[in-house]
Amino acid sequence: MKSHTNITLLSIISNLTMFILKLIVGFVTGSVAIISEAIHTSMDLFASILTYFSIQIARQPADKKHPYGHGKAENLSGTVETLLIYVAGIWIIIECIDKLRHPAEITLPFLGIGVMLFGALVNGIVGYLVKRSADKLGSVAMKSNALHLTTDVLTSLGVAVSLLLVHYTGMLWLDPVIGMLTALYIMYEATVLLKESFPPLMDSRLSTKEELLITDAIETYQSNYIEYHDFRTRRAGTEIYIDFHLIVAQEMSVGRAHELCDEIEYSIQQHFSQAEILIHIEPESEVLNADFTHS
Repeated sequence: MKSHTNITLLSIISNLTMFILKLIVGFVTGSVAIISEAIHTSMDLFASILTYFSIQIARQPADKKHPYGHGKAENLSGTVETLLIYVAGIWIIIECIDKLRHPAEITLPFLGIGVMLFGALVNGIVGYLVKRSADKLGSVAMKSNALHLTTDVLTSLGVAVSLLLVHYTGMLWLDPVIGMLTALYIMYEATVLLKESFPPLMDSRLSTKEELLITDAIETYQSNYIEYHDFRTRRAGTEIYIDFHLIVAQEMSVGRAHELCDEIEYSIQQHFSQAEILIHIEPESEVLNADFTHS
């Protein structure tokens, strides 16, 4: 866990360094695209800080006030990060429109290109490390942070190309246009992120593919039970919660029923190691009596 925390700290350091460099070079060169990238990186920096603290909160064990743990802190962090990206995107577009109306020469373009390429390289490496840790932990917050860094790599490369084109063609309008395209792209990525980070806050179910893995694991043992129903799933940060009712034969002993539940849980956790599983055992006679009463 400590190594994953160190990687998140590395993300904060890299984003802070690139924000300062891009902001300085943006004002020196007069490139609104570079300044837009600096704003984008500032959002990445804030996102990295949010990720760091949300992970610390989410990893705290369940307590009396939070019996289901603190996992949703990661989803809350991802949602806030998304809203910040929208704000940054709108601000960038406004600045680019103003630059289109009042074009200005870009000085020292190769300085800007160098910083953009350097930024793409640094955040590419850090983004890879964060994504690898996110996959190992199943962390929504770290996955969001990795997406921020990957987006920064792509937009930095785009700005470097735009500066090169402006230098050789003299078409000043390319700089703000590339800046607007950058803003639209990061807002699109924010929408993708929002679809992943927000639904767990509303206790939405897992994806169809994920639930199919779970039901397949349960049905591996179908010769040992009669049926199952009231199947439910939800996610909170890295935690996954699964519960269902399992109908077993009347003559099955409590000990054997408990062993069967352990076997099913083990099978499910081969796919979802962080899963919290609750299986409610019901003897067949209770189900038949309930059906008779309802009829």
